Formats: sequence, structure tokens, C-alpha cells
Amino acid sequence: MQQIILITGASSGFGALAARAMARAGHTVYASMRDTQGRNAAQVEAVNAYAKEHGVDLRTVELDVQSQDSADAAIAHIVTAHGRLDVVVHNAGHMVFGPAEAFTPEQFAQLYDVNVLGTQRVNRAALPQLRRQGRGLLLWVSSSSTRGGTPPYLAPYFAAKAAMDSVAVSYAGELARWGIETSIMVPGAFTKGTNHFAHSGTPADKARAAQYTEGPYRGFEEEILHGLAACEPADADVATVADAMVDIVNLPFGKRPFRVHVDPADDGAAVVAAVADRIRVDFLRRIGQEALLSPRVVVQ
Repeated sequence: MQQIILITGASSGFGALAARAMARAGHTVYASMRDTQGRNAAQVEAVNAYAKEHGVDLRTVELDVQSQDSADAAIAHIVTAHGRLDVVVHNAGHMVFGPAEAFTPEQFAQLYDVNVLGTQRVNRAALPQLRRQGRGLLLWVSSSSTRGGTPPYLAPYFAAKAAMDSVAVSYAGELARWGIETSIMVPGAFTKGTNHFAHSGTPADKARAAQYTEGPYRGFEEEILHGLAACEPADADVATVADAMVDIVNLPFGKRPFRVHVDPADDGAAVVAAVADRIRVDFLRRIGQEALLSPRVVVQ
């Protein structure tokens, strides 16, 4: 069945790849991004060119996850055009790299605003429509960093992703009775094929950061990046993340998995998550809420 899909942060990376893959699968896809008439104008042109070349229904829409007004307007635009919205992909995010101490509290807050509060703004815009429909899917793009063998120098990003993952898990139980499904995609650390590391933010406190680069952690950034790259198989392909997201969307209602890992480096997150998700299932059963594990509309 053709789905109407919104993907946040789709100007590049996993979001751009997923938007194209889902459109090729026959869905109507809105690749959302901020500043479509400015810094991302070239990305809008690329999306339009791709849609024309491949004959797919791939569109763009202005959406800044740091603005509730922007999120509301984007959702209203889609619903007005189609009368429904089937899938929301929470992909927008930003990475930073460097010693945690050198990031200011304001930088931590800004990263949390994009990676966590941004999903809340989009949910508040989209969920009233999904609840009216009694059907929908929230597909959250998490990270193996939330539970895997996380290296240093990525603390603000890892903390924000862990918070987003926790929000996704809580939402799953709160939306099941509305007929809304939750799936969490967990990519590993792909060092090639995206601009995550190339475009990552750096500490604002340069003097504090210099104390690390000139002290006992001299050269540590290169060591971390080299170590991550060494864990990644030569044939690792970021497109597999987009393909896995398409597979989730294409599954019938009620059959979509709660969590899917795509991690060629195998950092151990899948093992830890399997335990945590099993405990969640067991606890919901203990408190008499096993029904929340499967989405269904509860008639009042």
C-alpha cells in the first residue's frame, strides 16, 4: 500500500538516502529540511531532479525541527494535500565531536533541542492526525551509541541520542491504543557514505579543548576515528540503513518490528538492547499491560 511519509532532516545522510529509497518503493515521500530557499536550496533542486529522473513521488517541504510553527505548517501542508499522513520518520539530528568538558552547557542544550525536543515538536504537530486516523507509524532513527561500545569524544551526541531513544520507547506504550506503531532503527557508526563526522560540531571553548589536544590526549581524535574505521568492514554500505527502513515501512500493520539494528561494526548494542527490550516486555506483562505491545484501536 502506498504510504504518505514525512522524513525529518532529509537534506543529507540517512534521511536523504531513506527518502529516495522509500520513493523508489512506490511511496509518496516528503523530504523535509530547513531553509529550503537558502542553505538547502541546492538539496531541494537535487530532490526535484531525482524525482523527475526516476519517475517517483519525492517532494520537499520546509521543516525546522527547532520551531513548533514550522513543524505545524509542514504537517498541515501534507495533510491538506493528501488527507492523511501514514509515517513519520524522526531522522533529524546533529553530531558533535570533541572532549565533553570543552562543550559549553549551551551547546549541550542546543544538541538536545535538535535531537530530542525536535521529535517532540514534530510529534505534537503530527500525532493529532495519526490519532484521528487510528493508524500510523513512528519510525525513530536512533544510534547504536545509546547502548553499544561507545568511544569517548562523542558524549553530547550520545547523550542526546540516548534520550531520544528513551522518549521513543515511552511513546510506544502511549500510542499503541491509538493504533499507532513504533519502530526504532539503530544504525551503527558508519564512517563512510555520510557527512556525519565531516560536518560534526566542535567545542566552543577552544582554550579548554586545547588543553586536551596539547596534553596527554594529544592525537586522540585521530586514534578514535581510526579505531572506528578499523571496526567497519570494507563493504559496509550506508544504503543498507535506508533499505532496512523501507522494509519496515512495507510490512503490514501490526507486523513491524520494535527495533532493528544495522551495524556492520557490531559494537554490541544489539545484545544490550535485546535484554532491555525483553525486560520492557516482561514488565508490561507484570503490570497487566501486555496489550500495549501491539498497536490496536481501543473503542471508547
